[in-house]
Amino acid sequence: MYQYVLAIHIIFVVCWMAGLFYSVRLFIYHTEAQDKPEPDRKILSEQFTIMERKLWNIITIPSMILTVAAGITMLILRPVWLQFGWMHIKLTFVVILGIYHHMCQNKIKQMANGVFKWTSIQLRLWNELATILLFAIVFLVVLKSSLNWIFGVTGLVALAVILMIAVKIYKRYRTKK
Repeated sequence: MYQYVLAIHIIFVVCWMAGLFYSVRLFIYHTEAQDKPEPDRKILSEQFTIMERKLWNIITIPSMILTVAAGITMLILRPVWLQFGWMHIKLTFVVILGIYHHMCQNKIKQMANGVFKWTSIQLRLWNELATILLFAIVFLVVLKSSLNWIFGVTGLVALAVILMIAVKIYKRYRTKK
């Protein structure tokens, strides 16, 4: 039974993360559409609002719910996991991911109401936070040991730095165009 629940958990983690990644990508395009002249701005904004809402309600929210339900089921089936420090850290990252999810949901509502508080560069950096959380959770679950955890944290910091540099390089490239 545990293996089936684990498989379901992994499948819906992938779906949830895909929904989060693509939602923020849509936020970027939606924000950049605000620089377009009318009627393009209105047409694009309406289309992005529909796409964001459907992606969120049809894929992202159900995937999050099924991920959490499968995770809780796994902990019920194997409560021993709760005795390990790495699981506490993982669950902390999952809570942060839940907060990230909630903040994205607020962005969808704001943009649907024509409120664009973040620039496309800020949204690109925001998108990288989900990447960092995904890496942290996966490495933590796979590696588990403290020595590997040290290497994992070092790698995570390096990944964050590389992603931030890549976003800055991309910004320079776009402004030169």
